[in-house]
Amino acid sequence: MAKKLNITPLHDRVIVKPAAAEEKTAGGIIIPDTAKEKPQKGIVIAAGPGKKDEPVTVKAGDTVLYGKYAGTEISVEGADYLIMRESDILAIV
Repeated sequence: MAKKLNITPLHDRVIVKPAAAEEKTAGGIIIPDTAKEKPQKGIVIAAGPGKKDEPVTVKAGDTVLYGKYAGTEISVEGADYLIMRESDILAIV
């Protein structure tokens, strides 16, 4: 798991570390960088406390699926993360 970040999400925000993009197809064909799709799966690194009447249901360490255009890309200490609302998360895997 990733080391502790010095950034804390507020309210219903969640910080997700995206999974690596696929390097090969099932048939063994290598995918070039320009054709790789943005991953839609990642690991929750940190989660805010939630809204007043709605606590956050995901926790650090959960593997989640999120929408294709969900979240905002951020870079913290040289690593890339996504910060998004909990409502952008589609499922816990």
